Amino acid sequence: MPLLKDARTPEGLRIYAIGDIHGRLDLLRAAHARIAADLVRRPCPRYRVIHTGDYIDRGPESAGVIAHLIEFTRDGEAVCLAGNHDLFLTAFLKKPADFGSQWLANGGVEALASYGVEAATPGIGLRSMKAIRKALAAALPPEHLAFFEGLKLCEQHGDYLFVHAGVRPGVALRKQKTFDLTFIREPFLSDPRDHGFVVVHGHTTAPAPVIRPNRIGIDTKAYASDVLTCLVLENGEKGFLDDEGYAPIQLEADAA
Repeated sequence: MPLLKDARTPEGLRIYAIGDIHGRLDLLRAAHARIAADLVRRPCPRYRVIHTGDYIDRGPESAGVIAHLIEFTRDGEAVCLAGNHDLFLTAFLKKPADFGSQWLANGGVEALASYGVEAATPGIGLRSMKAIRKALAAALPPEHLAFFEGLKLCEQHGDYLFVHAGVRPGVALRKQKTFDLTFIREPFLSDPRDHGFVVVHGHTTAPAPVIRPNRIGIDTKAYASDVLTCLVLENGEKGFLDDEGYAPIQLEADAA
């Protein structure tokens, strides 16, 4: 399979991939507006918008992000993949004592607040975790719970695999574990091998998109940087979409 310089989407399909959102509804709405404007300026036969996970925690509007994504994905032209933070919420609902402290320490307090649920500072005991879980279960709209429970782990189009965190090198896609696809960093990030597809992922933050022959990382820490990255892939072209419009990626092979 080709590495990035030769990778292609299926003929006639344009893909917009959006990185980790983390409660930044303002940035998400702006990204969707830019996509709509780009489709007017540069029409295409088919398109798909792929969100690579981590919709909640840390930023101020987790609940608003989920409500927006539910509406945005109704027409079937967009998909939401599972991120580790999204899995924290459903794990907390099932086992608050096991996952509560970890989730709250990683942005869960902000997500809970967006649903009107107060959570105390670290050091909460089991009884309090159960109380918070009960309050969240009551506050979480059924449609939001269905959204979290229906998230896909990955999606493949042409020479690209879209996933939240990455893949475990040397393991066939069908044998990848949920933990690998939603939590992995190493050895994936530093592994140079051809995985059989170019992996488009979030999860690991960087000041700018990370472009490697076998992967593209698009988590630019939106909740703190105010930058939500949107990657654009169409046939053999690769680029990014921002306030200035579409800009192609200049790969070494292109410059030669």
